Amino acid sequence: MQSKKMRNIYLVPYVLWIVLFVVTPILLVVYYSFFDIEGNVTLSNYQKFFTPVYLKMTLSSFWYAFLITLFCLLISYPTAYLLTKAKHRQLWLLLIILPSWINLLLKAYAFLGIFGAYGPANQLLDVIGIGSRQILFTDFSFIFVSVYIFIPFMILPIFNALEKLNPSYIYAANDLGASAWMTFRRVIFPLTLKGVKSGCQAVFIPSLSLFMITRLIAGNRVITLGTAIEQHFLVTQDWGMGSTIAVFLIIAMAIIMILTGQRKRGDLA
Repeated sequence: MQSKKMRNIYLVPYVLWIVLFVVTPILLVVYYSFFDIEGNVTLSNYQKFFTPVYLKMTLSSFWYAFLITLFCLLISYPTAYLLTKAKHRQLWLLLIILPSWINLLLKAYAFLGIFGAYGPANQLLDVIGIGSRQILFTDFSFIFVSVYIFIPFMILPIFNALEKLNPSYIYAANDLGASAWMTFRRVIFPLTLKGVKSGCQAVFIPSLSLFMITRLIAGNRVITLGTAIEQHFLVTQDWGMGSTIAVFLIIAMAIIMILTGQRKRGDLA
């Protein structure tokens, strides 16, 4: 009884934090979504969201988030697998994590120089005979930089899942005559799916709301929901429409978390 009371006391700071910095901001966003730019209560913001302009923007955001997540996964899974076999894995992990400690704005400005007209990327293209290209302000530069930024958040959960994998399952598959591909498809990947889901959550959800990279690297040629929210709050001062977009973004994130969440029945199976 005493331990239960102490546990409840320890939960108080956590509950306060959630209420103040998670629940309250969401409620404020929902509240402001019912006001137009003149401060009148209205549902027009929600009607406007379902117009072709905003629906196209939503589909574009999901498409870019999907591409970023896909490329992160394709690079991260073999990287994480090789890390589990490396001798100095902790050092390699540290080198992968280190870039995430650098300010996002600094990394974005660094790529402005790398992909610029006279940057190292174009110099390399000149050396190999391809010639200078417009790399900045393209879909390629936006996806490349986004993948670079988010890739540590995909590698770490996959690495942890691979580390926890019992090697006896792999030995058993080999003894039963399974090929390397069959072992991966039927044993390794299903048993590390939890790490893959966690990595996809950590990459896909923030990718939906990118706005700084779209401005600096993509030159506003890539328009996402995050860019639209920034525009409405800081440029047009239409907080109601910005909040409405944020509401749908929150709903989309919640749905993604539910779909990629761990089901107890599946875990038990």
